[in-house]
Amino acid sequence: MTKKRPAIGTTPVQSRVPVDVTDATFKANPFPFYAQLRAASPVFLVKLPTKQHAWLITRYDDVLNVLKDERFAKDRQNAMTPEQLKKLPWIPPMFKPLEHNMLDLDSPNHTRLRALVHKAFTPRLIEQMRGQIQALTNELLERAALGGGMDVIADFALPLPLTMIGRILGVPAQDNQKFHRWSKTLISAGTTRNLLVLIPSIMSFMGYLKKLIKERHAHPKDDLVTALVQAKDGSDQLSEDEILAMIIL
Repeated sequence: MTKKRPAIGTTPVQSRVPVDVTDATFKANPFPFYAQLRAASPVFLVKLPTKQHAWLITRYDDVLNVLKDERFAKDRQNAMTPEQLKKLPWIPPMFKPLEHNMLDLDSPNHTRLRALVHKAFTPRLIEQMRGQIQALTNELLERAALGGGMDVIADFALPLPLTMIGRILGVPAQDNQKFHRWSKTLISAGTTRNLLVLIPSIMSFMGYLKKLIKERHAHPKDDLVTALVQAKDGSDQLSEDEILAMIIL
């Protein structure tokens, strides 16, 4: 007899977190834990690196319902009281542009940004990306074959997306190494403590991207940054901070 799946929102929730979901060891193989959550505690209370608590939802139907329910908000300005907002951890000023991140906004701001970004991702650009991704994949695999093997993460899983992101954005080839280094630094900035240590590198990265945006305003090229700079919806255009947030995204 097949066990009946619990109705959405009715499964009891465990109150104790048995594992640190931000720990590197856990991240190496989180799948058994997630399977356990889906089976027994699909709505699970976790502690974030910022010491805040959040609900981790692991079932597809539940996630879909939350995303469609307008009572839930992505923008913390719409989800928290003024008192709660005052208690949020300090964020370095250079991260303020990232508040324009489309994934963290509600309508109508989200709808506006989505319409503008959609103008940038033309069918021609997407098809061009497909060809570049395939070419780079072949290049990395051929290099591994010539070397007699590879470290899947270091030689393929990391350089493939980082190199492609740089190429799509229009980062010059001579800047690839520092672009990769900055990207890894930004990814590693998971806690406020890390941010303080990494501020110099992140400031350099932000400065580089702002310079790239200004260059594309003055000298357009066939790349994504140019497409974002030129994207229009009537008289509306993306601001520099909005373009910066989209690049980081």
